[in-house]
Amino acid sequence: MEEGFAGLTSAFYGFFEPEGVGVTVFRLLLAVLLGGAIGIERGVRNHPAGFRTHSLVCVGACLAMLTNQYVFENISGLSDPTRLGAQVITGVGFLGVGTILVTGRHRIKGLTTAAGLWASACTGLAIGIGFYSGAIAAAVIIVVVLALFPAIERRIYARSRTLQLYIEIDSVQRMKPILAFVRDCGADVTDMHYGSSALLSNAVGLHLSLRLPKRIPPSDMLELIGGQEGVALIEEI
Repeated sequence: MEEGFAGLTSAFYGFFEPEGVGVTVFRLLLAVLLGGAIGIERGVRNHPAGFRTHSLVCVGACLAMLTNQYVFENISGLSDPTRLGAQVITGVGFLGVGTILVTGRHRIKGLTTAAGLWASACTGLAIGIGFYSGAIAAAVIIVVVLALFPAIERRIYARSRTLQLYIEIDSVQRMKPILAFVRDCGADVTDMHYGSSALLSNAVGLHLSLRLPKRIPPSDMLELIGGQEGVALIEEI
């Protein structure tokens, strides 16, 4: 009986030893927490890389460091086994760049995909070196981030007072009345630029960054501006 209890106690403490699975999982989960916190802060301010992107990058970087520690502690020899891994981590950035697109409406797409590729590369490095606990834990976390975090992200950003809009108007003369209406609603125009319409001929594409008052939710502001004369299209970006 005592031997069985001693064995369970030893296994429990071994789980949380520096090289144990418990420490690995804890560090990866902490990376999600801290990376996600940074991503929320960036996303609320409408920067391209948000909650999921930062979480994935942080998890990948954490896994790379855990793999480096594992190699240092468990592999002997005169050569540096992390050298190739460093090249992979650097090289996969060029692959990620190919997934990032900037559309005609200044909408950036593909950042989460690029971060997922980078984190997946780190997972592959861990598997290749035999660091199975880290690779499995990271893979599960990455899947959860990609599958479940969009719903969390939408809930958080729905409370943001910052609104980015793309508006198609039939002529440049419509800009002044629309801007006056926006200000009459209590919103502040923090940034604005315009150019040729991406969809309609002889029309103007207007990009607006607004700071909304608390009494007006983003969805209501979209409807209010969309009902103005001359507005052919309006969408949040």
